[in-house]
Amino acid sequence: MIIKNNTTKLLATLSFLLILPFVQKQWFNLYSLNIKDISFYSILYYLSGAICPSLVCFNSLKNYTYYNFDTDKIHSIKIIKGKRLLFLVAVNLIFLSFLITDYIYINFDLILNLFLEEINVPKLDIPQISFFIYLISILLIFKKSRFLLKKIILVNFILISLYLWHFQINNLSVDDQFHIYRYFGLNDLNLINLFFLVAIEISFYTWSFISYKTNLSDWIVPKPQKVDIIPFLNIFIFYFFIIIYYSILT
Repeated sequence: MIIKNNTTKLLATLSFLLILPFVQKQWFNLYSLNIKDISFYSILYYLSGAICPSLVCFNSLKNYTYYNFDTDKIHSIKIIKGKRLLFLVAVNLIFLSFLITDYIYINFDLILNLFLEEINVPKLDIPQISFFIYLISILLIFKKSRFLLKKIILVNFILISLYLWHFQINNLSVDDQFHIYRYFGLNDLNLINLFFLVAIEISFYTWSFISYKTNLSDWIVPKPQKVDIIPFLNIFIFYFFIIIYYSILT
């Protein structure tokens, strides 16, 4: 019954997201008729830019943050330990920490370029990046700070989404003074923002699996089973529809 209810809620949310861009376009058309004055439809159109990012954050916090795994599998013969586990931990931890560092820096870069144009945003050099990666890696090891980081990432996502919505409404362009410009090859800043979050979601799930309960202290991690692939599929399905939403909106 719980699975059925969750599936129904997910389908309802995804259906809403597919309809929303068409409604927003109608609001924009009405807003465009009197673009110089503040009207009901202009307010609706401005506020509508927060709907999709808010749903993404709510869904991520509810379904892609507090993972639980079957601890009985730790007694299985199929386990990961020793040097292989060390390599897996190091690669995932460094990669996730780098993604978080770069993603948060993109947010600060957008804020300073938008509201404090006279301030030149310093570029992070290798020692600074290494320091932040080291700091975030430590925070990811502990359960409470890991969840706090995930919430910060979601706040980061919604803020960047709102900045990009502001750019789109006011026909502002992003040039090479913005750090996010380095990913401009995708030609859609919303997709860049979304792909950052998806990459973090996948890496965060992998790290949650590796560091679950006493896995690291025992230095033994069970090999993932078929059931452990389901969250990956859920992440891809959900964000696939978010990509469709932004594609229709654009």
